[in-house]
Amino acid sequence: MRITGLALVPPPTAADCPKVTPELLASVLARYSRSNQGIHTILSKVDLANPDASIDRILNFVDYGHASIGGLTGGLAVALDDVSMWLAYKLFEIATMADGQESSTRYITMDAANVPSAEELSLPADLAPRWQDILARSFAAYHAEYARLDALATAEPGRVRLPADAKPAVVTRLRKNYALDRARYFIPLATRTNVGLVQTSRMWATTVKHLDSLPHPEARAAAKLIRDELLKQSPRLMRHSFAEKSHQEQARQELAWSLALGRERLSAAPLADEVWVHVDRATPPFLPEPQPIPEALRHRANRYGQQGLATRRMRVAFAWNNMAIAELRDLNRHRTGHRCTPLIQAGFYLPPEISHAAHSALLADQLELTRELMARGSPAYVYSLLLGAQTPFEHSTHADKFIYEAELRTGMGAHFRYAEHLSAALKGFLAQVPEARDWVVEGTAEPE
Repeated sequence: MRITGLALVPPPTAADCPKVTPELLASVLARYSRSNQGIHTILSKVDLANPDASIDRILNFVDYGHASIGGLTGGLAVALDDVSMWLAYKLFEIATMADGQESSTRYITMDAANVPSAEELSLPADLAPRWQDILARSFAAYHAEYARLDALATAEPGRVRLPADAKPAVVTRLRKNYALDRARYFIPLATRTNVGLVQTSRMWATTVKHLDSLPHPEARAAAKLIRDELLKQSPRLMRHSFAEKSHQEQARQELAWSLALGRERLSAAPLADEVWVHVDRATPPFLPEPQPIPEALRHRANRYGQQGLATRRMRVAFAWNNMAIAELRDLNRHRTGHRCTPLIQAGFYLPPEISHAAHSALLADQLELTRELMARGSPAYVYSLLLGAQTPFEHSTHADKFIYEAELRTGMGAHFRYAEHLSAALKGFLAQVPEARDWVVEGTAEPE
């Protein structure tokens, strides 16, 4: 037995770990699966100085589909600067197998200048002035509430929960986070952010195809930029990344669904909390569960520990009626499984420290603009939403992933609203799986 590394970057010892391009890596591994010669023999036939010829020769022999080969390309990293928060959210929704990061709201510019133009987002020209006015007023509300809450936290030290031994710098950071985490609901979803993802060529092709099939010009522009960049590294496999009929039709139907629900439920009043949890514990009669629930959970030292088959096989779907987009942006990134939301405004969330009445004029105008865009059937309605807009959100996955998310989002340093949502979902889960109660650690969201 021996092992050989295949690197996409210059390795420390080239003889043991030859450098290959993503497509050459994929083709070599495809050939490897159709041979008993061993990787060294296959690599000896590859001309690293002329990888394209070697790729074509191998792919002419190996009749695998592009998807199975595309998955062998290794992680290809793409960073997109200055995209709207909506597009960043959409990328994470589509790219369910990706690793990625988005710029935190704590570090991006909160100003109406930091938003794509109405033309870029295809907002109706006659509504653009109203949209720009609402953007400016929303940012002004954000800054006013941030300053007020920061001053309040400074004047009332007990208002912000602090670690017992917090140093002055930590106290300042937590005080400012307290203000930002409550003021952020006024941030427009159109605000520019940055997002980076790492995934295989196979998943990039699917992601770009999906983006290219959406009705939003921003998504199609991003698809072209990503495709043009990845053509440099994986030209053969990225030819499968263009808009496609089934993607376009599903995007059309999902937009119609969102518009119908949005028009029906559109509201600026806060929506009361409601959570739904469904647990499916069924197993086939010929493959019974090998362990009780406690045995699947009690051996973990923390949430990163391995869980047993009892929870890894259990299906869980959980949903909230009122997930503010501010929270959706993060909870939408949890893998695995599928996430589903119409991305509408069925209510508007503000924390108890902020008065709805004080901002009633802004919220009324924002609501009417969203209503008008939806009435016209415009996909650009998403850019009229603020992060406080509440939307239904469902995630279906397995119990081990749900337990990890519940422990994470109620644990040390968790945002207060995450903790409320996941605490409610965990309560619903434990009502159906009471044997797990002693072994799932619900946190108190104490500050880090």
